[in-house]
Amino acid sequence: MSIYLEISENVQCGKAKIVKELVQKAIDNGLPAAQILNEGLISGMNVIGEKFKNNEVYVPEVLIAARAMDTGVKILKPLLIEDGVQSTGKVCIGTVQGDMHDIGKNLVKMMMEGKGIEVIDLGTDVSPKTFVDTAIEHNCQVICCSALLTTTMEVMGDVVKEAERAGIRDKVKIMVGGAPVTEEFCKQIGADKYTSDAASAADAAVELCR
Repeated sequence: MSIYLEISENVQCGKAKIVKELVQKAIDNGLPAAQILNEGLISGMNVIGEKFKNNEVYVPEVLIAARAMDTGVKILKPLLIEDGVQSTGKVCIGTVQGDMHDIGKNLVKMMMEGKGIEVIDLGTDVSPKTFVDTAIEHNCQVICCSALLTTTMEVMGDVVKEAERAGIRDKVKIMVGGAPVTEEFCKQIGADKYTSDAASAADAAVELCR
């Protein structure tokens, strides 16, 4: 079995300690950091993403796998920077103002990182201005807004307006999601993309970053 496959399978099982050892071994054997990332860590997380989409695994498994992937990424990061490896894209994500729910947001973040996207996590209760200022400051291609309450959904519309006001609406895509959000609502507020689950959100973000 190739070491990449071993890394991938241990990511899927959430075995962080073994992933860490295998990544270090791959580095010591002179394998390219980008390949260890893509063919080992990210490929393992992609399998979990697909299984999550198909209801074959659930949130706890995803969180454990993401944690395992993260231990490997931490070791690779300095090497990837050294090699000038580009991330797939850059996204800022947060739960909108007035809303303190973050499980869905955290899941989306992990899935996106699993696709090689650099994610700036703004946390919960994020104002429209913070979303837009962050996107400008960090050159993000996508703003991702999450809401779990019907009362806070409307803030997503304010994020779109704020992006228009700041003059970045043509440069930055806006994604929305969360239990009460629908495709119809996304169109109504003029956002670019709605997805119903974390794995689809990650796929959509990759497309938008292209």
